[in-house]
Amino acid sequence: MALFEWTLLLLLGSVLLAGLARRLEIPYPALLAVAGAILAFLPFAPPIGIEPDLALALFVAPVLLDAAFDTSPRDLRRHAVPIASLALVAVLLTTAAVAIVGRQVAGLPIAAAIALGAVVAPPDAAAAAAVLGQFRPPRRILAILQGESLLNDATALLIYRMAVVAAAGPLLLRDAAPMVGLSLVGSLVAGLVLARLVFFVMRRVEDAASAAILQFVSTFGVWIFAERIGLSAIVTMVVYAIAIARLAPPIMPPRLRVSSYSVWETAVFVLNVLAFVLMGLQARPILLRLSGQDLDHALVLAAAVLATVILVRLAFALLCGAAGRIVAPRGGSLRDDILIGWCGMRGLVTLAAAFALPNDFPGRDEIVLAAFCVVFGTLVLQGVTLGPLLRLLRFETDSSVEEEVSHARAAVMRAALASLDGDGSGVAFAVRGEYEAALAVAGNRDAPQAATDHDRLRLQAVHHQRRVLEELRIRGEIGDEAYHRLEEEIDWAELDAAPAGSFQPLTT
Repeated sequence: MALFEWTLLLLLGSVLLAGLARRLEIPYPALLAVAGAILAFLPFAPPIGIEPDLALALFVAPVLLDAAFDTSPRDLRRHAVPIASLALVAVLLTTAAVAIVGRQVAGLPIAAAIALGAVVAPPDAAAAAAVLGQFRPPRRILAILQGESLLNDATALLIYRMAVVAAAGPLLLRDAAPMVGLSLVGSLVAGLVLARLVFFVMRRVEDAASAAILQFVSTFGVWIFAERIGLSAIVTMVVYAIAIARLAPPIMPPRLRVSSYSVWETAVFVLNVLAFVLMGLQARPILLRLSGQDLDHALVLAAAVLATVILVRLAFALLCGAAGRIVAPRGGSLRDDILIGWCGMRGLVTLAAAFALPNDFPGRDEIVLAAFCVVFGTLVLQGVTLGPLLRLLRFETDSSVEEEVSHARAAVMRAALASLDGDGSGVAFAVRGEYEAALAVAGNRDAPQAATDHDRLRLQAVHHQRRVLEELRIRGEIGDEAYHRLEEEIDWAELDAAPAGSFQPLTT
């Protein structure tokens, strides 16, 4: 019962922290990191742990699918060079630099030092996107950060897996290279095949609850299957998610899609909360075990690793940006490089990889503590200062997405009008008027999805419908079953009349 009560308190606290983060214009994981650090020093906090083998599957699989589902292959191709350099070269350099620090400062074995570097190497774009989305900086920056975040996990976790294996015994390059190549090729094929298989099943599911369960089962199932047969679970999941994102939309009913988005947004939020809470609760016994001089050495290592990951990324972004402008003068600007270099917040993958280290792994306590300090330090230092940095750099507002929405919305409205050609009925006249109003709004590139006059009138009508429906139930003229059926019907009408997926304010 105590664990259940603690869970309720933690979830309630996370909701309050998320609201505060929006007000302060900082990523909510930054405040979760603060909360996790506080938990580490509370003597009455419950002892909650997690099996190392479960950590990556539980935390990384759904978050990675959520990120990959929204990734645009077009943007990956368009910005392939900067994405590849950050996802591959920057991760390798960061891993190597941190490994050197781990060897020199803490005397970690080579395999353990490399594992530490791989744990803290991959940045998490979700925290940066939470702030950047409020300022609408150049779309190029958001696309690069999103693509990097999707691919750098695969690079870092591949190194991580090899380091964990090497810690248990010698790992020769001549043996590892064919294994890695086969794993990557097999992961690409498996991701595509599994996406087709899940798609075949999904198109036969019609209710929201079954669809949500199937999505979670298939997500964890793909990860577990890839790990069991020796493939890269990260690469398999990325390929699977991108394939599903292209296959599912044409056949997925709108009701399932709306509920699916809500379910996944909630799941990712809860996983972030659990990860930071568990990290805080794991940090406390580590602090107790590493007492005295050992604790001092561990904290020095954590501070050195934090400084290393920040400086290596910033230097790499500035040098690559400068080199890129020499080759292609019309590439990104110095402001772009500074912003990309500063968007190096670590998050859920770093925490999950630290959790997943075997309990007998050499230097595990020092590595877990360093990982927590890196996540905490980057989220607080970089996350809190990202908003002021954006204001200082004075980026022009990027409206490229709105322009694409305007173009596409006008095209789909013209298609709807074309389908009514030749129909002179009164119903067709009314429907034609709604589409013509929407087509006129689509031409506004600043707000191509704003409410039309038809939308405002429909929302006003919905407001009155809800009031009458409520009165009917209060008077006892209808029962709850009839009430909820009509409530759902009115909900869909309100969603349909509220452009861009948000409810418009009513003025009656």
